[in-house]
Amino acid sequence: MKVLISTDIEGVAGVYHHEQARQGNPEYERARVLMAQEANAAIAGAFDAGATEVLVNDSHGGFRNMPPDVLDARARVVQGKPRYLSMVAGVEEGVDALCMVGYHSRAQGRGILAHTINSFAFASISLGDQELGEAGLYGALAGEYGVPVVMGSGDDVFISENQALFPQATFVQTKKATGFNSGVSLSPEQSRQAIRAGVIEALAAPANARPLVFKGPQIVTLRTQSPMMADLFCQWPSFERVDGVTLRFSADSVEAAVRMLNCCSAMSAMLR
Repeated sequence: MKVLISTDIEGVAGVYHHEQARQGNPEYERARVLMAQEANAAIAGAFDAGATEVLVNDSHGGFRNMPPDVLDARARVVQGKPRYLSMVAGVEEGVDALCMVGYHSRAQGRGILAHTINSFAFASISLGDQELGEAGLYGALAGEYGVPVVMGSGDDVFISENQALFPQATFVQTKKATGFNSGVSLSPEQSRQAIRAGVIEALAAPANARPLVFKGPQIVTLRTQSPMMADLFCQWPSFERVDGVTLRFSADSVEAAVRMLNCCSAMSAMLR
């Protein structure tokens, strides 16, 4: 059994503020270790459950957050960007299951540090008529490779948004959101114990989980955070302008859609 663990930081126990998620300050230095420790809990749970190989994907920001020497040495680590498969890079290596650790709810929601891919650029993203956050988008991308999401951890809003998308998955609540920058969290030790146990439970019967599949070409609707951002993205001829902040484009697959969205995210740096 080969397992991929995709790790973000906003859903980690004890993380509430952008300073904890941005390089260049002491709070981030502590948070990145908390992120790595939750990843280690998931790695340990995967091996406890009988995994023969584990990849851990650093999926926050610049994708080089977790100190490699802090991570469980039994796992291989996917870090750095750009990379085509972004938050689920490694799924192409024939993995059997995907665990999402430290994830957060989608943009415009009430979860802690809620956003979708890029808080500066994107207000919402939908495939067809289904609005998705990062878990949904990357769960669907993993689904194109036949890989199911079997476990996820984060706050209560993240869980409520994604349970219907991944009905067979095991979810671990690390904290309860009371605002964008506030909540009630498990201690880091409690969170790690719960994540380890959640991964063991999720991998006990991985064949029961089904990949999330969006069949056929995708019509993607993107709402930007400002008309200025929409102006920038519409330099790309594939985009149709619906209104001041809403764009639409078609993509042959979820992977193509995600790659286009990540290109837009990179373009947005021009307006910062």
